[in-house]
Amino acid sequence: MISAVMPNYARTAFALVRGEGMYVWADDGRRFLDMGAGIAVNSLGHCHPKLVAALTEQAKTLWHVSNLYRVAGQERVADLLVANSFADTVFFNNSGAEAVETAIKMARRHHFAAGRPERYRIISCDGAFHGRSLTDLAAGSSEKHREGFGPMPEGFDHVPFDNLNAMRAAVTEQTAAILVEPVQGEGGIRAASPGFLKGIREICDEFGILMLLDEVQTGSGRTGRLFAHEWAGVTPDILATAKGLGGGFPVGAVLATEAAAKAMTPGSHGSTFGGTPLAMSAVGAMLDVILAPGFLARVDKVARVLWDKLGAVVAKYPSVLTEVRGQGLMVGMRCAVENNVLVGRMIDNGVLTVPAGDNVVRMLPPLVIEESHIEEAVAALDKSCAEIAHDLSPEKAG
Repeated sequence: MISAVMPNYARTAFALVRGEGMYVWADDGRRFLDMGAGIAVNSLGHCHPKLVAALTEQAKTLWHVSNLYRVAGQERVADLLVANSFADTVFFNNSGAEAVETAIKMARRHHFAAGRPERYRIISCDGAFHGRSLTDLAAGSSEKHREGFGPMPEGFDHVPFDNLNAMRAAVTEQTAAILVEPVQGEGGIRAASPGFLKGIREICDEFGILMLLDEVQTGSGRTGRLFAHEWAGVTPDILATAKGLGGGFPVGAVLATEAAAKAMTPGSHGSTFGGTPLAMSAVGAMLDVILAPGFLARVDKVARVLWDKLGAVVAKYPSVLTEVRGQGLMVGMRCAVENNVLVGRMIDNGVLTVPAGDNVVRMLPPLVIEESHIEEAVAALDKSCAEIAHDLSPEKAG
């Protein structure tokens, strides 16, 4: 008999019932160090006082209004994002999937308005994950995620990740845009080289197409900059973001240049729940924290400490781990054993992590992580790896 909650997730046996800072508590009383942050969502940890205060105050004032009216919170948050990014304008919605799909629609609409309706195809990368809508599944490349949902919407061309020659060769008269993640998340925490992003910008400029960035997971300070593309010194035309943007409150956004967005006239797109007063109060509070002087520099500094310590564990247990990869506090450890084995051992040892593609285990901690938390997480990783290595030893097998 099917459960009342649709069984499309492989969930743990325990429920998480309370959180504070870097920690969460389960219904069986166990406390966990949260190194997954709700898959890079709880950017300020759990129940951050500024977020709690902002949401509490807004909840007493106004929850929802239609986008038929001005929403003051949207204006404030959009001003913050525009002032601190490449963008001239921002559209708010509810999730990363919606943000990516909006970016794709904007690219097609841009060329349509310019008298080039034949330019509708999007080039994306092998290993990409852009969300769970049918269009986003078509933009991504995971056959596992697509299984049973075909046929996929037409209009997407895939090339190898971090391969500029293949990217250039894929451009045709029908190409509207190139869509890429600066760091592939679900695909295994694979970071693009700075030269790859710069090369994409050059290709887009040469052929008159748009550069779309999926920063759903890499945005909101995850890599030590507000957005990951800043490390490469490039400017996209359109950027989709979500996850950490609301610090745990569901919200997404699309940032764009004026040239890329000018075709988005009234009635061309919309979102019933996009940019509600509640969502904007959360985003505004989160941005106030991470844009404060020194915050992102501290994220970069603590991330380097985490990388150094994880590298030492990888070197110590080659039968369990093979490499550390990613960027900033978006870290992947590629496993020599099945990745969920390590995820399970980490749970047993009091730390939550997240599996990803390419047999990777992710650490995506809240940006407020301190070195003491890193010590705790690395100690649990060392213990977990030692236990797995012992289980793999010939003596154990005998």
